[in-house]
Amino acid sequence: MPEESYVIRVEDVHKVYSTGSMVTWALLGVNLNVKRGSFITIMGPSGSGKTTLLNLIGLLDRPTKGKIYIDGVDTSRLKDQELAEFRNKKIGFVFQAFNLINRLSVIENIELPLVARGVAKEERRKMAIEALMKAGGDLSWVNKRPNQLSGGQQQRVAIARAIVGSPTILLADEPTGNLDTSSAKVVVKTFLELNKHGQTIVVITHNPEVAHCSQGIYVMRDGRIVSTLSPDPSKCLIYQ
Repeated sequence: MPEESYVIRVEDVHKVYSTGSMVTWALLGVNLNVKRGSFITIMGPSGSGKTTLLNLIGLLDRPTKGKIYIDGVDTSRLKDQELAEFRNKKIGFVFQAFNLINRLSVIENIELPLVARGVAKEERRKMAIEALMKAGGDLSWVNKRPNQLSGGQQQRVAIARAIVGSPTILLADEPTGNLDTSSAKVVVKTFLELNKHGQTIVVITHNPEVAHCSQGIYVMRDGRIVSTLSPDPSKCLIYQ
């Protein structure tokens, strides 16, 4: 397959953390190609390297060895400021703990990535409302504070914030981990709807019923991808 078909390419990536005399190898030669417009999940026990890999793909950290290409760009060649600007344009993040700011309104939370880009206020508001609707939100939430919403509603706001700048890649770390089953189903349906419209999505999950909603499951153990599984759509959370 041509390289341009892969929006993410992880080549022989290693990551080591050093604390005093203690050295911990979090990743040991990971290779991963993610096709543009695909929806994949990464599973594995705690400490297997899942979040480390996601942070490297999300350009929140740099590998000790190996290279990561995002949308054809060798990110190892980017200086810190260039990396931050590239990340803001190319990547959206969704976290288990939502990471919303309660002193800001819902709409102000969604606008945050656009503030960093210098988008004018009126345009920011328009884009934020569009993103909230795409994420399955409701206009009645706009002026509320995040802590006035349920967990599932907050996660949809977090998804809206992640997609407001039309990122190339959406990364999610245990996005249903703090949600009840009903709310988790809504979040998964939102991902599926976004993916249907071409959004590339990478999700870390412990929940097989979430993993089976994706197009490919990668299993990690001890810092390596040890297997690839074909999802069974009948086991997808939204059908349970």
